[in-house]
Amino acid sequence: MSGYAAGSEAGVRRPPGPLLLGVRHHGPGSARAVRAALDAARPRVVLLEGPPEADALIALAADEDMRPPVALLAHVVDEPGRSAFWPLAEFSPEWVAIRWALEHEVPARFIDLPATHTLAREKREEGEGVEEGEPDGARSEPGRAVRVDPLAVLAETAGYDDPERWWEDVIEHRGAREGDAFAPFEVLGEAMEALREVYGTGGHDRDLVREAYMRLQVRAAQREFEDDVAVVCGAWHVPALRQRTTVAADRALLKGLPKVKADMTWVPWTHRRLSRRSGYGAGIDSPGWYGHLFTAADRPIERWMTKVARLLRDEDQPVSPAHVIEAVRLADTLAAMRGRPLPGLTETTDAVRAVMCEGSDAPLALVHDRLVVGDVLGEVPATAPAVPLQRDLARLQRRLRLKPEAQDRELELDLRKETDGGRSRLLHRLRLLGVGWGEPVASRGSTGTFRETWRLHWEPELAVRVAEAGVWGTTVIAAATAKAETDAVGARSLAEVTGLAERCLLAELPDALPVVMRILADRAALDADVGHLAQALPALVRSLRYGDVRGTGTQALAEVAAGLAERVFVGLPPACAALDADAAEEMRGHVDAVHGAVGLLAEGAEGAEEGTDDSRAGIRGRWHSVLGTLCARDTVPGVVRGRAVRLLLDDGELGQEEAARLMGLVLSPGTAPGDAAAWIEGFVGGGSGGGMLLVHDERLLGLVDSWLTGVPGDAFTDVLPLLRRTFSEYEPGVRRTLGELVRRGPGPRGGVADTVAGTPGFGPDLDEARAGAVLPVLRLLLGLDEVDGDVSDRADRSDRSDLGDNDLVEAGR
Repeated sequence: MSGYAAGSEAGVRRPPGPLLLGVRHHGPGSARAVRAALDAARPRVVLLEGPPEADALIALAADEDMRPPVALLAHVVDEPGRSAFWPLAEFSPEWVAIRWALEHEVPARFIDLPATHTLAREKREEGEGVEEGEPDGARSEPGRAVRVDPLAVLAETAGYDDPERWWEDVIEHRGAREGDAFAPFEVLGEAMEALREVYGTGGHDRDLVREAYMRLQVRAAQREFEDDVAVVCGAWHVPALRQRTTVAADRALLKGLPKVKADMTWVPWTHRRLSRRSGYGAGIDSPGWYGHLFTAADRPIERWMTKVARLLRDEDQPVSPAHVIEAVRLADTLAAMRGRPLPGLTETTDAVRAVMCEGSDAPLALVHDRLVVGDVLGEVPATAPAVPLQRDLARLQRRLRLKPEAQDRELELDLRKETDGGRSRLLHRLRLLGVGWGEPVASRGSTGTFRETWRLHWEPELAVRVAEAGVWGTTVIAAATAKAETDAVGARSLAEVTGLAERCLLAELPDALPVVMRILADRAALDADVGHLAQALPALVRSLRYGDVRGTGTQALAEVAAGLAERVFVGLPPACAALDADAAEEMRGHVDAVHGAVGLLAEGAEGAEEGTDDSRAGIRGRWHSVLGTLCARDTVPGVVRGRAVRLLLDDGELGQEEAARLMGLVLSPGTAPGDAAAWIEGFVGGGSGGGMLLVHDERLLGLVDSWLTGVPGDAFTDVLPLLRRTFSEYEPGVRRTLGELVRRGPGPRGGVADTVAGTPGFGPDLDEARAGAVLPVLRLLLGLDEVDGDVSDRADRSDRSDLGDNDLVEAGR
């Protein structure tokens, strides 16, 4: 077959032997060149770098529901976490070759090392998948040398300091000339051959095995199709495929390779996961930009600037058509000054920064994230192979209208609505299975238990997590139930079991809850550590509230919670004795947690139907007795005693006079300064609103002020860290007010503590004259001075006018 290869168009020179099309993965210039070469050569078969197990999946690329970016996913059948990905974008040469073969009814086959061998290799670092098919980019593996980056070497040789700029100038901006379809691949192949002569395998000996297998497959295809073969592979491998080796030598390299049983399918991918920053070795810096270059029919710079302007306008940036025109002109000018054939990403970015962003990098970062990289998420057809759990998840996503998206978005749910309740259950079940599609976040609106806010973000790796979770069941609810039961049996602490009970209620797993509750009751009966019990109680009590809003029966849960609380009440005072500083601080946290849980339990008991036997009745009073015991024991650390006094004061069980008396005793000269500082921290620290208490109660502020000024100098440095930590937790406005009150100095009788007429700086009664100054503004805000002809408005004003000035002054107080 000398002269012209079979299948080539007349007059088009084609190299003898197999047509080796060396490409850069995810390079739009390579993709266009591949299409032109295939159109010119018209081969009878197209061979692709990739796992041969995927041959049966190639036909799905023609499905109208298949939208790149997508990836071939291979995983070990018995261990789905061991997986490998082969990503393909719309501008990937392999994808273009697949589509060309399907359109021309030409067979397409993958010829790289089978996934059964790839997955049998030594495991990567925990949680890291394998991404295959890097032809030209550097990639490192644990324990191996960094691989040579051929593009960087060629760019440096050509005098470029940026490989991406070199690639754009040589490939992306190169116009395809008629009759020159094969020239780019010949030139790139020669360059790679020179590099391989110098660098060999580039620090990655596994390529020798892969290339031996590819040579065997190419030989087989040549025999079958009479040498009319096109091979689309990484340019780095072209010299090895040209190399003349014996069949025996290649087979010897493949002998004894380990194997595992593997499954393969298509999964959605994202542009963001194609970027180098994601850790993908064959990745590119700007997948969104490359996608634009590949799809733009003409005037790519003008179209790109229009996209940028639209994005910035959506973000309320003042960008006009004039900005677009000026940015295009600037990009063209920069390209001419820098000697480039066309503006590249560097020129367009500089133009956008100068014209549309006014020199600011903040909006430019948004352009880079949304457009240069992008968050496009591909789609695969429902007919693609999948584990049963994946199919059930897809069914639920369609029914609940919850579409996976690559971009972060917040989802507000009202659990009283059927669809929102179903979405909540699905997301909680997936979290229990380790599929972190959604993350609960604090709601910006209502904080009631019937509201939930989620931040959703779908990553391609979640397909692997779903495959891993498939071992637990064929449906989401069955898998979550089995996983919850297993986790309950294997839980190491009581807090883990109570947290699991909470998650079961949130996920609404009625079959798992009895198992979890039985294990919870057993663990609670055997655990004598008060700290463990105190840690477990809050989650258990929260579960009661979640169960109520979801209509789940929680009587058994309430009984366990009440029993747990009683054991905490009995064991807490002895457990608080003789603690060091760290243990005392931890116990203070337990006291706060139990106090909050007791309040919720008491509310539940008060809301129970009359005549029912509720074990939570009277629980608040018993807890107050425990706090009273902690207040009175000198063996209890000061931080715990101070917090107990504060909690009783907040609940109205302790009068202000008694609280001031207890503080006075602690801050007396007979108490060690360190103990007194710890008491103060417990009383007014820990984010409990203690700063406002000092602002509004001059007696307590006076006691603290008098004690602090009387601390000896040698002890002051010891208590300073505690005091600084306590007061640093206050809001800036509270700290400023406290400083102002202390700065104003002594009151009428010589000190802040002695002031009787109120807080220093404030009069004992309302200053009518000063308060009256705001009355005109208040009347204006309330509309009392407006004259309106509407009867209803006049009636409304008449009702409001009953508010006299004194009422307004009192409201202002």
